[in-house]
Amino acid sequence: MRAEEPFLVRHADLIFALKTFAASMLALVIALAIDLPRPYWAMATVYITSQPLAGATSSKAFFRVIGTLVGASVTVALVPNLVNAPELLCLAIALWVGLCLYLSLLDGTPRSYVFMLGGYTVALIGFPSVAEPGSIFDVALARVEEISLGIICASLVSTVVFPRSVAPAVGGRIRSWLSDARRLSRDVLLDRGTGETRRAQRLRLATDIVEIDTLATHVAYDRLADAGTVRGLGEVRLRMLMLLPIITSIEDRLTALGEAALQRQPELQRLIGDLAAWIVDEDRQRQSGEQIRTAIAERQSALDGIAPRERIITISLLLRLRELADISADCRALGDAITAGRDISSVQLAFHPESGAAPVRHRDHGMALWSAAGAAVAILICCGLWIATGWADGASAPMMAAVACSFFAAQDEPARSIRAFGLFSLVAIVIVAIYQFALVPGISHVEVLIAALAPTFLLYGFLIARPKTAPIGMALAANTATLLALQSTYSADFASFANTSVAFFLGVVIAEIVTRIARGVGAEWIAKRLMTSSWQALAVAAERRGHGDRAQFAGLMLHRLGLLVQRIAFISESDRRDADSLVQLRIGLNIIDLRRARYGLAAVTVRAIDDMLDDLAAAFRARADQAMPAELLSCIDAALTAVVKDPNERARDDALLGLVGIRRGLFPDAPAYRSQPEESFAA
Repeated sequence: MRAEEPFLVRHADLIFALKTFAASMLALVIALAIDLPRPYWAMATVYITSQPLAGATSSKAFFRVIGTLVGASVTVALVPNLVNAPELLCLAIALWVGLCLYLSLLDGTPRSYVFMLGGYTVALIGFPSVAEPGSIFDVALARVEEISLGIICASLVSTVVFPRSVAPAVGGRIRSWLSDARRLSRDVLLDRGTGETRRAQRLRLATDIVEIDTLATHVAYDRLADAGTVRGLGEVRLRMLMLLPIITSIEDRLTALGEAALQRQPELQRLIGDLAAWIVDEDRQRQSGEQIRTAIAERQSALDGIAPRERIITISLLLRLRELADISADCRALGDAITAGRDISSVQLAFHPESGAAPVRHRDHGMALWSAAGAAVAILICCGLWIATGWADGASAPMMAAVACSFFAAQDEPARSIRAFGLFSLVAIVIVAIYQFALVPGISHVEVLIAALAPTFLLYGFLIARPKTAPIGMALAANTATLLALQSTYSADFASFANTSVAFFLGVVIAEIVTRIARGVGAEWIAKRLMTSSWQALAVAAERRGHGDRAQFAGLMLHRLGLLVQRIAFISESDRRDADSLVQLRIGLNIIDLRRARYGLAAVTVRAIDDMLDDLAAAFRARADQAMPAELLSCIDAALTAVVKDPNERARDDALLGLVGIRRGLFPDAPAYRSQPEESFAA
């Protein structure tokens, strides 16, 4: 940590720990003062909700309130009506938790917390209340009050006492990302560095997109960020999504042209050098990009004299160079406006989002279904043991099974995280035993109680503030606060505590075992499913004859790419090459562009393209870690032959650009296509 950083930045972890402890004690004291039945829930909620950044705390708090209300309402509807049929009640709660977990995993945004909490809240309220179903409404209402109190205290302290806004964190990450992207653009344009270096840069940028996207979703809930900042970050994000495939396409087109062709076009070489210098120059970037755009347009209009092969590739290259220039200029202008606090609507943008990528997310229904089924089965097993043994304190087992299965389902290997959660739950149980039976009995004033709790919970807050130890701190803080069960009067009983602790730990163990069976696959399986889903999406793109879904396709494929890059070590070498060069994304965008271009072509040309698209779809659906069939190359060449002969010059060029991109993506090493002896079109 650098000495020149502000004090609040250098000691942000300690300040977060102090703030969180203060908020939790405030919630506990207020809950005790107004005589809530379980004041410790308010205290635990503060640690579950609090995040180092104020916007993240606010968004989590907002969704937690909604999820708690939904869960409490469902509990009030289920328990009184099914309490006389305990097996049916357990089944209903298990199915509800599974359904909510399924919806949570499909959503994949911070909003998914609503579904997850709405699910396991029913387990937390419902199972302990089966002995007194008549008071279920009062219990549910108290739970809502306790959690709302904790949320209010957490949000109040987070936004009032030394608040840390999400916007600067997101803005800083985006500036760093754009700086890396400018360097990659320069290296590609000027052919600097090795292929391995550029590959590593692309993969890092793809991973950062997902991280920035997750962080940026909290900005809308950040009271410290104005609406202009939120809109500006959204505009930058849309351009970030398209920058990677554009840079990769430029690299591919330069490779397709070859050094000899570039030597024959000195004006193009000079244009590429000027663009590279303009992109990385901080002062020149703040100037208008019109000079670069004019040079690109002039070069496009001076291509009639070169060979057809070079002409098509050069046109495609120039279009991508124009998009790169537009995105670079827009990002610089948006960054300046956000920094200066200017209205984003006053910024003149050149690259429009509707031609880029929409914020569409990948959804894995299979993984969500397996995770939901595992949660339901774990709850039912715990309920079966509870009912069969007549265990008075056994309600904690299905409660914790629901919580453990829900909390970690989105991870590649949730069973491993559940095991770690269980181990730290044991640590929390030991700590709680020390407090309940050694320290708390001798405390008669709340001030002394706060002083006794301070060392332990300050340490928990410090752990939560650090990303690497956040799961440990969260498990310790939430479990310690819950099991400690602080109330206005001391009533600890060792037998009850021991029974509850055993049931608590048993629920986590059963959750781990069932999850290990239901989700006995890890990152490799998820990576393969991502690749398969992408090939299936390409098949759908090839089968459809309409247009207008380019932005949705680009957004979906880029989101999948970001998820895949995080698991790049677990996929085959061929799939890794596809991910490195964004092959699937580039092919898909070319397919969609080709579909749009076909409307201006002759009927015979359209039939040739449609036949080729059908063959593409069949090949994509059948692909399973092997190379594309050689017959597909002949189909693409047949479509190229038909397009070359089409009389509509503008539509013909657009279709050729799409076909060239598809051929380059699927068969980069294939011999050059030749329509006539004296002509050759690039592959």
